Amino acid sequence: MIRQNIWLTPALALLAFIPTATLQANVTDGVASYYGDRFDGRRTASGVRFDKDALTAAHRTLEFGTRVTVTNKANGRSVDVVINDRGPFSRGRTIDLSKAAAREIGMLGRGVAPVRLEIVDSGSPSWSTGETVALAEAQRVLMDLF
Repeated sequence: MIRQNIWLTPALALLAFIPTATLQANVTDGVASYYGDRFDGRRTASGVRFDKDALTAAHRTLEFGTRVTVTNKANGRSVDVVINDRGPFSRGRTIDLSKAAAREIGMLGRGVAPVRLEIVDSGSPSWSTGETVALAEAQRVLMDLF
């Protein structure tokens, strides 16, 4: 068993030296959920107040201010959102949408949906966190391994 995973340590070490621009992925698949009404008016990680009626979302690593097109893979409906918070904190979830964004893509009934995320525009430098989608994917893979 140890011999099968001997490549893992050198591969992860090399990942640290690959330029971030090379790692950036513009499209990724995942699972979306949405914020409940109880979060309306609370401050987000970016400092702005959460508005359930705005087209916003939370992502673990995308820069604040990044515009993302979220497409519900079950019905093909899409919405553009702006990342202004961190999350989701539930295992297996990729993005938390505002209630308005969830309504736009038709996922209010189930609460979760398989989605495709496509970066439309990266965040402004003033919102920068310095991490990319691919780095987030690498982190997710590592979390799943351990």
